[in-house]
Amino acid sequence: MSFRGVIGLARVAWRNLWRNRRRTLIVLSSVVVGVFVLVLFDTLNLGMVGQMLDNQLRLHIGHVQIHRRGYHANPAVERFFRKAEALRQQVAAEPEVRAAAPRVLVHGLLSSAYNNGGVQLVGVAPEAESLVTFIADQIVAGRYLTGEGSEILIGERLARKLEVRLGDRVVAMAARPDGQIGSEVFRVVGLFRTVSADFDRTMAFIPIDRARAMLGLPSDAAHELAVLLDDARQADALKARLQATLPDTLEVLTYRDVVPLLVMQRDLYAEMMYLIYLIIGVALIFGIINAMLMAVLERLPEFGVLRAIGMSEGRLFLLVSLESLLLGLLGTAIGWALSLPVYAYLARHGLDLAVFSEALAAFGVGSVIYPRLTLRVVWNAWLIIPLVAWLGALYPAWRAIHVEPVEAMRAV
Repeated sequence: MSFRGVIGLARVAWRNLWRNRRRTLIVLSSVVVGVFVLVLFDTLNLGMVGQMLDNQLRLHIGHVQIHRRGYHANPAVERFFRKAEALRQQVAAEPEVRAAAPRVLVHGLLSSAYNNGGVQLVGVAPEAESLVTFIADQIVAGRYLTGEGSEILIGERLARKLEVRLGDRVVAMAARPDGQIGSEVFRVVGLFRTVSADFDRTMAFIPIDRARAMLGLPSDAAHELAVLLDDARQADALKARLQATLPDTLEVLTYRDVVPLLVMQRDLYAEMMYLIYLIIGVALIFGIINAMLMAVLERLPEFGVLRAIGMSEGRLFLLVSLESLLLGLLGTAIGWALSLPVYAYLARHGLDLAVFSEALAAFGVGSVIYPRLTLRVVWNAWLIIPLVAWLGALYPAWRAIHVEPVEAMRAV
């Protein structure tokens, strides 16, 4: 059949849809609601999963990390590397790198006059760290680190546990590479609150020079160099290039290597959405089959006449299936048009779930969810729903082409 012939059949199919407006509008409304709900559900969940990963990257991890080889598998305090500042400058010179910051990391004990708790002590260069992470923007009381003196920045939840306030002193203790216990008295200069409850309970930031002194490390030592990129998709390319140029004693890891579970969760969600589309599609397909089958049964005499005057089975099959396909495309277009203004509003203002803030904090998600619209969402909506509508017409179309012309015309 020629293209003009298909267009002609499509015009006839469009007119046939509106011969029974009530039935068409009922089925059309179900498609519209399905598309509307799917688009908003998909974009909101994609935004939530994306925020979980982005928050972890900007809170502490970065897009790329450099350690002494073996440190990631066994983060012992003695696995440090030298010439941290020279390495930072070398990595920062890469074109896709936005910022890089050296860190001294150690698990230790933080004690106050009232309580104590295990923490991850992070020695940072304050200025460089503020370019890689957004901890400096999460201060809710006091100030950020200056790098001078024995100052410490802790989470608001940790401060409540230790029963300390701004200006109070705490004692940090951690094992040194020589097996001794290093300790230092710090004054709380700032409290931060992030979207992650675990982070706020377990992280404490101190100047990198004080961390080196407490642990007895050389003045140019670091356990980690955290790197922030302009685009996370450049991480693998940078890793390959750095690993080829840096000494064999160092290893380069991307965020996929550091937090594989979060990355897997994001990828798993993308696969799970196909299942959700399938569930919605199955619900829609039965309604479409019912409506199209009723339409076919009502028009049996018409089909009998068409067959009697020479319409082929293929053209009749195409006519019925085109009616359903046009219904799916129209419903998708309307549902898409209705969902876009809602998406635009939520993308700008977010969906405020403050009532669930504690639960969301346990997952590292903020109380405001911002949806994300991707090409995958567009592709799913415009492909799956019309395809489901077309599949729903296959059985009615099969019934239509198996009509005997003489028997069908007797019902006229």
